[in-house]
Amino acid sequence: MNTTALPARTEVAVVGAGPAGLALAVTLAASGVDFVVLDKLAEGANTSRAAVVHARTLEVLDELGASEELIARGIQVTRFAVREGSRKLLTVPFEKLPTAHPYTLMVPQYETESVLLDRLRALGGDVHRPYEVASVVQDEDGVTLTMSTGETLRAAYAVGMHSTVREAAGIGFTGSAYGESFVLADAVMDWAPGPGEVSLTFGTDGLTVVAPLPGGHYRVVATVDDAPPTPDLAFVQRLLDERAPGQAKVTGIAWSSRFRVHHRVADRYRSGRLFLAGDAAHVHSPAGGQGMNTGIQDGYALGQAFATGRLDGYEARRRPVAQRVVAFTDRMTRMATTRNPLARVARNAALPLLGHTAMPKKLATELAELNYR
Repeated sequence: MNTTALPARTEVAVVGAGPAGLALAVTLAASGVDFVVLDKLAEGANTSRAAVVHARTLEVLDELGASEELIARGIQVTRFAVREGSRKLLTVPFEKLPTAHPYTLMVPQYETESVLLDRLRALGGDVHRPYEVASVVQDEDGVTLTMSTGETLRAAYAVGMHSTVREAAGIGFTGSAYGESFVLADAVMDWAPGPGEVSLTFGTDGLTVVAPLPGGHYRVVATVDDAPPTPDLAFVQRLLDERAPGQAKVTGIAWSSRFRVHHRVADRYRSGRLFLAGDAAHVHSPAGGQGMNTGIQDGYALGQAFATGRLDGYEARRRPVAQRVVAFTDRMTRMATTRNPLARVARNAALPLLGHTAMPKKLATELAELNYR
C-alpha cells in the first residue's frame, strides 16, 4: 500500500529506503530541504543483514537525533578478538576510543532502519512505497524518474542507493568478485567466548566471524567455497565444529542466507544531477562490518551538502573513504582466508607480538571509522 500519493515534483528524489537512503532523508528533513524517498518494497525488509553499528556512525546518529533509541535496542561490545581455532592471537579494544561511543553496537539492520524511519516520520517525512523506478533521465533543468507503473516524478536532483541510478548515470563500478561465497546466519547457541566480544577466527577452510546479537542470538558470518541457499542448523553446527572445535552448540537458526561478495567503488559519485551513495557507490567484504556504516555516513554527508549548497565537495569527501574501506576489508579478508601455509604461520606468529604495539588501537580506530570525521 502506498503511504502517500506521489507528488509531481521535488528537490531531491532518493531512490532506496535502506539505512543510507533513510539517513539522507532524515538529514534533508532536519534541514528543511524538500525530498521524496522511493522504495520498491511494500514494507522494509524484516531481516537482520548488517548487524554492526560503529562509533562514527553513532556520532552521526547523535546529530540526527536517532542514536539513543538505537543504542537501547542493541548490545554494546568493547572487544574484537582475532583467533585461530580456540587460540586467541590478538585483542582489539574499543573502550578507550576518543568518542562518546567507545564500543561497537550489535543490532539487527531492521532495527536501524526502524529507528531512522521513526525519526523521519517525527520530522514530518515518510517513504513512498511500493514504487519501483524503471528509468531515470536527466536534462539541463532536472531529472525525470518514471515508475514501473508509469507515474513520473520530476526532481532537481536524484540520489541512488542501488544500481538503477548508477547505470542511468553511466558511471562505472570498478573492482572484482571474491571466489568464495559468504554464509550469514543468526543462530541461537552456546558460544564459549560468550557475548562480550566479536570474534574473527582464521582457518584453512576460511574466515569465520561470530558476534553477539540482542535476544541471546549470535551472528555467524563465514566464507565457504559454495554455500547452500539457506544454511540450516546442521550446516552451521558442522561449520563451527570444523573452524572453532568445541566452542559452539547450536540449538536454533532464526534466519540465514548466502551471498557472493564483490569489492568495487564507483568511478564517480556524481554525474550532473545524479548522485550515488551507499551500495550504489561501494560494495566490499563484510569483514569488519563497515558497509552499512559507510553508507549511513554517505547519506549524512550528502544531506549536509544539499543543505549547504556545497554539492561539489561530496565526492571529494566520501569517495576516498570508500576506497580506503574497500582496501582495508580486502586486506583483512585475504589475510584471514590465505591458504598459503607459510603466510599463515607468519601471520599467527606476528599478531600476538603486534598486540604489544600501538597496532590494536589503530585497528580499533580504523574499524570504528573515527578517521573519517
